[in-house]
Amino acid sequence: MTHLEETSTVEVKPADKSVIKRLLRIALILFLVTVFEFVCAFTMPRGALLITIFVSLTIVKAFYIVSEFMHLKYESKVLIWSIVLPMILVVWLIVALIYEGGSILADRTAMF
Repeated sequence: MTHLEETSTVEVKPADKSVIKRLLRIALILFLVTVFEFVCAFTMPRGALLITIFVSLTIVKAFYIVSEFMHLKYESKVLIWSIVLPMILVVWLIVALIYEGGSILADRTAMF
């Protein structure tokens, strides 16, 4: 045997069962939220309630993805708030722009 063959053995360590269990739990939660979204999409009438449900469930899924799969859950609180606070403000801005845009459209259509 050569020196290279002797040192190329690979030792396989058992997987951490708690990490696998946690990831499977998160995947199950994401799956159930997605199934609920599909049920809502095919059974509820289109409208503000359905859009609110979709946006809320999308935020829930984004939370789980960012916290577990992007490891933000294990970062410092300052870093988490530096990401979450601007996101909240951007969502608030979008909602305000949609609301104001709707009222401007209503005013314009009322004029004619």
